[in-house]
Amino acid sequence: MASMSGTSANPPARAKKKRPRSYDAARTRAAVLAQFGHVRQAVEGLSEEQLAGRSGLGEWTVRELAAHLSMALGSVVRFLGEPAPARAEVSLQQWPFTTAPHAGQVAEDTRVLAAGAPVQELFAKVAADLAEVLPGADDERITMTRVGPMRFADFLVTRCVELVVHGDDLARATGAEVKFDRQALAACTRVLADALAVKAPGASTEVRIPPYAVVQCIEGPRHTRGTPPNVVETDPLTWIRLATGRTQWADALEKAQVMASGERADLVGVLPIMG
Repeated sequence: MASMSGTSANPPARAKKKRPRSYDAARTRAAVLAQFGHVRQAVEGLSEEQLAGRSGLGEWTVRELAAHLSMALGSVVRFLGEPAPARAEVSLQQWPFTTAPHAGQVAEDTRVLAAGAPVQELFAKVAADLAEVLPGADDERITMTRVGPMRFADFLVTRCVELVVHGDDLARATGAEVKFDRQALAACTRVLADALAVKAPGASTEVRIPPYAVVQCIEGPRHTRGTPPNVVETDPLTWIRLATGRTQWADALEKAQVMASGERADLVGVLPIMG
């Protein structure tokens, strides 16, 4: 399998400007609450020994990972309490590429939070606060987030990503069952798939993540009809782990978790998308 860095002998066709994917705001709200509930249930079943164990994410313990999950939803309440900026400056399509510079502060905030109240109390407080403020929140409100002003409905989609990615981290670190809300898993899959298309624009390779997403990416000869010459296909959780660096491309291929065919079906040069 060759690298995807090859160039086409033919001039690229004029690409149509693609409209950003839209998300139903009511379904997103329901997905956020459902996935938070699944994560909370898993956390409440953890023993002190499990909470003190390693999370697999740097130096974080499982307790710190759980605290971070509560913080991901606690931020919704916190940001809604701040003055609304005049306009959004970060789109949902940009968001995956804006988080890395804030990783240090996020880690520090997580450590402080985990050293305070027991994680079960953190989740209980966030659940109560969400029940109070979320029903009246305006989806079109501009909200100041850690990475910049965002439309509130878009920010809620990013909470699906946080809850699914770190809920999977929690399950793998502890062996606990973490259920995945279908809509939350779909949103997470689609956000990261669309980010791939932004990071590696083109139309020579089709990436399929059934049943939630299909995107085209990678420069090269444009595919117009019939079976694409370059295809990558995988399941949602494997895709999410690849896109966030939890799984390496070579390992996924070796374990047959990814099907890749065609000379431009090697994504190793563009993964991960976000950490």
